[in-house]
Amino acid sequence: MTTTPKPVAMSIMAHPDDAEFSSTGALLTWINEGFDAYICVITDASAGGSDDATDLSAAARHVTIDTRKAEQAESARRLGLKGVIHLDYPDGRLYPTLQLRKDIVRVLRTYKPTRVICQSPERYWGTPLGVARYHPDHIAAGTAVLAALYPASQNPWDFPELMTEEGLLPHKVKEFYIVGSPQPNIGIDISAVFAQKLYALHAHASQVGAENPELDQRMHDWAVELGARFEMPMAEIFHRTENN
Repeated sequence: MTTTPKPVAMSIMAHPDDAEFSSTGALLTWINEGFDAYICVITDASAGGSDDATDLSAAARHVTIDTRKAEQAESARRLGLKGVIHLDYPDGRLYPTLQLRKDIVRVLRTYKPTRVICQSPERYWGTPLGVARYHPDHIAAGTAVLAALYPASQNPWDFPELMTEEGLLPHKVKEFYIVGSPQPNIGIDISAVFAQKLYALHAHASQVGAENPELDQRMHDWAVELGARFEMPMAEIFHRTENN
């Protein structure tokens, strides 16, 4: 007896913990609806050490990389993901090159997601500007992912070697969900999965601590504030668009 493959949802973001802060509530909701889910991390997180660090050696950088990857793996376990993909671009120096676009297209054609979450390539000049949200790597990641989603992933003429040499056929992603967008148009109710979202976030202990009640309260208040925009108790919000 053949089984129908599950639909796939994927978050493609610059750093470990970017998805946990912004959108794993959506991934958890979709997993509960029958999706398989993945996180793709674009950078190696090598610049994610302490701001007070004085040892900036290659060895220290590798310790940071190993720590952040282990934390991402533990977060994926807590979320129930099918897997994590690392592209290992240098952290803090991300730029939306054609090579990056090709590497993302390779991921899209390999895993064939129906829904992809990515970061906004544009800043929202709210009051005040969310400085951390618009890290330059986030903006570069958003630009690269959207260019990979359309048209490159579905167009055989973009990176033809992916098809002729690697056997990766074009794939059309049907739904894009953009976090940090200047114009969000959809909320996803995360009240039923919020505790699990926090549990996964705290897997990134080098960044947020294994326990952090103050952060937990901020995350709760933020989810409630976003939910109010869409008449939900708690939400993550996105600009959603369909690729018809």
